[in-house]
Amino acid sequence: MKIKEYGNKNNNTIMLLHGGGLSWWNYREVAERLQNKYHIILPILDGHSDSDKNFTSIEDNAQEIIDYINNNYGGHIYLIGGLSLGAQILLEILSRKKDICNYAIIESALTIPMNTTHKLIKPAFSMSYGLISKKWFSKLQFNSLRIKKELFDEYYRDTCKIGKKDMIAFMKANSKYEIKSSLQDTDAKVVVVVGDKERTIMKKSAQRIHQTISGSEFLTLPNYYHGDFSINHPQEYVDMLNKIVSDKKQSIK
Repeated sequence: MKIKEYGNKNNNTIMLLHGGGLSWWNYREVAERLQNKYHIILPILDGHSDSDKNFTSIEDNAQEIIDYINNNYGGHIYLIGGLSLGAQILLEILSRKKDICNYAIIESALTIPMNTTHKLIKPAFSMSYGLISKKWFSKLQFNSLRIKKELFDEYYRDTCKIGKKDMIAFMKANSKYEIKSSLQDTDAKVVVVVGDKERTIMKKSAQRIHQTISGSEFLTLPNYYHGDFSINHPQEYVDMLNKIVSDKKQSIK
């Protein structure tokens, strides 16, 4: 597993898992703001640009990260955050190792299977994959994600590096993921975040996570779309993270 690191390794360690089709730069500005206080790890998820493994499943990627934390940090780090596909992997991590972290931030994780979408992913991407390298097509996709414009060059570079097989694999996994019953046993203090401009299924998914994890906090962000929080508003993300770890007994709302 390839990673990017920020900060002093002697400080508490935070790991942040990027969204599907993106890369470590999803959390770069967050890491830059936290690096004086924490040690930040930004893994490149399997099957993504410059990763060292093909994507096989959310479960496999989760176990790989657990093994990494076991081997390098004695099986426990301070906080893990994740967006979208990264958040699904985080949910799987929490369900497999309940004491892996003190805190967790789940941002926009789909947990209700989209069966029709799942069936259409392979034929749709098989036909359109060749367009990904076309800058005009990539800009259309990029604009639909509402990511800030200065990240386009990195988005375009890295999406062009994702193989068709990997892209189909992680998109299919994303559309079918369901939380495991063991998630309810996590020891982590969990905050579940979703934008109020996201699809209804994403809001319902967030509620399902919140209901599964007793004591978790649920936060709906006004006027925010999918991925808006960590990518486009890094300082707000940092402020919330600091609030979670500094005042764990008080609501962050």
